[in-house]
Amino acid sequence: MSMIFRLAGVVALLFAAAVAQAQNKVPSDRALEALVKVSLLTFNDANVTGNYAVLHAKLSKPFREQFPPERLKEVFKDFNEKNIDFDIIAAMTPTYDPKPSVDGDGKLIVKGTFPTEPSRLAFELDFIPSDAEWKLIRINVKLGSSP
Repeated sequence: MSMIFRLAGVVALLFAAAVAQAQNKVPSDRALEALVKVSLLTFNDANVTGNYAVLHAKLSKPFREQFPPERLKEVFKDFNEKNIDFDIIAAMTPTYDPKPSVDGDGKLIVKGTFPTEPSRLAFELDFIPSDAEWKLIRINVKLGSSP
């Protein structure tokens, strides 16, 4: 019986190590695009509705602790007040510059743009492994002139 528990423990450790190792690598192109779009569309929905609870729930624990929903609403009030809505990105492919990478601290750094018009949507997103998945630790979104 103890051999079964030991074997189960080894399997659990191997699984945990595989999850941790997978999060030390940049996700596949498809998974990365989904991660970026889900993050930005959740941010967009929060700004359009003025309800930051869902965005807050999807953030990494350190980000959630530092920024409760009310604080997020204050920080991003310009997006809400100007009725900025960029949900069109769901049908677009992002361009990354520089190439996404995982830094020495294990943070996934993703910077890029979507070819939105008349203004281009630029984003800088940092993710950390949290609750066994990549979660936002930093978000910076700007609308600017197209090149």
